[in-house]
Amino acid sequence: MRALITTIALLLLLGGGAFAKLQAAGQTPATDREAIIGVIQSQLDAFQPDNGPLAFSFASPGIKRMFQTSDRFMETVIQGYPPVYRPQSIQFVRLVEHHGRLVQVVQLTGPDGLGYYAYYTMERQSDGTWKIDGCMLEKLPGFSA
Repeated sequence: MRALITTIALLLLLGGGAFAKLQAAGQTPATDREAIIGVIQSQLDAFQPDNGPLAFSFASPGIKRMFQTSDRFMETVIQGYPPVYRPQSIQFVRLVEHHGRLVQVVQLTGPDGLGYYAYYTMERQSDGTWKIDGCMLEKLPGFSA
């Protein structure tokens, strides 16, 4: 399982590169911003009662192909993304553009009391809705709740 988590992390890093040069996504309509926050918040809410099928429903088709089942998806989230799975606090910081893709930056306090940025790469679907196409965590130095 640890190999799967490492593979996923590498895919996310290679697919989007480092997030060091994020640019504000100022041209994004407010309706898209609200929809993106709503999708992420809905997935975070679905994690609380361990509703894997609902949490998995917010993932992009590519993420769904990668994991194939909601059980595999939840196993990875539980083991590799504790701040996302059981956050103590959530703050939506800003929506940015990175290599032509929208990335929602979310500040989380994890179950360990430490701070993290979660970078959610978003993907617009053909029906106009938004899905989560990846999440990368960055531990915040010197942060504690």
